[in-house]
Amino acid sequence: MKTSDEIKEMVRERYTLIAENEKELNSSCCCGEGSCNSPVQGFTVFSDDYTQLEGYVPEADLGLGCGLPTEFALIKEGDAVVDLGSGAGNDCFVARSIAGESGKVIGIDFTEIMIEKARANAEKLGLKNVQFRFGDIENIPMASGTTDVVISNCVLNLVPDKNKAFSEIYRILKPGGHFSVSDVVLIGELPEKLGEAAAMYAGCIAGALQKADYLKVIKDAGFENVKIQKDKAVNVPDSILLEHISVWELEEFKKSGIGIFSITVYAEKPGQAEGSADCGCSCGCKS
Repeated sequence: MKTSDEIKEMVRERYTLIAENEKELNSSCCCGEGSCNSPVQGFTVFSDDYTQLEGYVPEADLGLGCGLPTEFALIKEGDAVVDLGSGAGNDCFVARSIAGESGKVIGIDFTEIMIEKARANAEKLGLKNVQFRFGDIENIPMASGTTDVVISNCVLNLVPDKNKAFSEIYRILKPGGHFSVSDVVLIGELPEKLGEAAAMYAGCIAGALQKADYLKVIKDAGFENVKIQKDKAVNVPDSILLEHISVWELEEFKKSGIGIFSITVYAEKPGQAEGSADCGCSCGCKS
């Protein structure tokens, strides 16, 4: 069993490798077609298409997400938004297009090269209200009660102490604030070899919690009105799985009924928020 520090270093090293490649190379190694010897194989299996979104910056899109949290995040003009695991800034720039000139977007990442890339992208765009900070999601470098909306895209899954991560999200949100995060969850237990594989962990599979446990962590942190806004099954290509398990183990894995899902989850910090908006799910609830 790897320690928390070992897991973080493993993730940091592999995302540094990703940052040094172009999106096309990362994507070509994850589509399950042909052979790829890249050390970043397995990372863009889940990525969604951002190209039609306002604020999209191609240079910031490394194809690392598993959803579109900004689509559901109920960001309003003037909001203070924090993106956890901001990478090269992809979700931050989309969020900024919604929050506008009067808003503020802060990206947090613990991979130095990602911070450098994100800052360079922001500088090219001339954006003064988008910042990027080096920091650990288990100890977010933000003051308490200063954030309207938290977003994250396939990153909280990588954090060893998810209870601490959601506790930190709760801390930085204003009363009545909310989050919308996309992440990967499981129904059923992964084979042990997948659970130990660095590529699978950093690719958001091996670090996944059971779906019910993931939602419980959120509720235990004190959040209310927890809703799944989007839920989709993820099919990992055999070519990626066979990097870590045998053909026989793969056959058993497929028979096991294990489900891998990308979910986008919404939840609120108790308290009075300014204004009211639909949470983005089909329940008709209000935030």
